[in-house]
Amino acid sequence: MIIVPVKEGESIDRALKKLKRKFEKTGVVKELRERQKFTKPSVKHRDAVNRAIYIQQIQDQEAAM
Repeated sequence: MIIVPVKEGESIDRALKKLKRKFEKTGVVKELRERQKFTKPSVKHRDAVNRAIYIQQIQDQEAAM
């Protein structure tokens, strides 16, 4: 459970902003979106490999400069 302490005199907008930031950091929203649909393990693995290749290419380009 995410708890956001609200100080006396603090606006609700600011408290909501803190709550949203905590949700983003914990990854709750991302996990909920992932659970809405089933992704085959082979597709997850393929995406991870493609992402790793992309990151490696970017690092190689930066090293070449």
